[in-house]
Amino acid sequence: MSNKDWIVPDWPAPARVRTLISTRRGGVSVAPYASLNLGDHVGDDPLAVHENRARLAGRLPGAPRWLNQVHGTTVIDAADARLPPVPAADAAFARSPGIVCAVLTADCLPVLFCDRSGSVVAAAHAGWRGLQAGILEQTVAAMAVPNTDLMVYLGPAIGPQAFAVGDAVRTAFVDAHAEAAAAFRPLQQSGSGGWLADLYLLARQRLARLGVEAVYGGGYCTVQQASRFFSYRREGATGRMASLIWLSTE
Repeated sequence: MSNKDWIVPDWPAPARVRTLISTRRGGVSVAPYASLNLGDHVGDDPLAVHENRARLAGRLPGAPRWLNQVHGTTVIDAADARLPPVPAADAAFARSPGIVCAVLTADCLPVLFCDRSGSVVAAAHAGWRGLQAGILEQTVAAMAVPNTDLMVYLGPAIGPQAFAVGDAVRTAFVDAHAEAAAAFRPLQQSGSGGWLADLYLLARQRLARLGVEAVYGGGYCTVQQASRFFSYRREGATGRMASLIWLSTE
């Protein structure tokens, strides 16, 4: 099945590293999940989700290794993520061809990883809680290759013009690393206080601290691009998009 609206990341990954990011278009779900909802935990018709996942599977070498994402820092080997049960984790890595790492998002940041030799790939789900707690650091550690050999793609997430947070979120990041202050600017809205947070910059800062400088993507906003992306913050009841990465057999 072909869907020209889906995203194939533009980054200089090795040829055997394959990636795909779905959008909200190309499925059978009806509002508020219209149309390519891939999440089976959001209240959508299970038959519609099954059909949507079947359409996605037509573009993949095997079934995605789905995770039960809990905004934590657990990273698993995707080879062990077989159904049932779906493992509770927020990132997975793979070293063997044909094993598809996958994360579901609708504002949180999907992060795809590979090394320059194409020996390992990973996908991480980084909401602000997981990002602050260290999900990217744990994913890099689990990949077990030199950090400077890694390449990263930041998929569609809530953008810096839309991510309003309170003092507690800013404090959590800045107390951990002072440079995180650059990722927050005051939210001027009737004197209500708060901050606009740049999730993409926060991720780049965390990766830079690890020596990971080859970072791509990060130019979307799931909240503002309503016709293309699901957004939990914008809609509440909504679908989920998938960000996927795997090693080809070729």
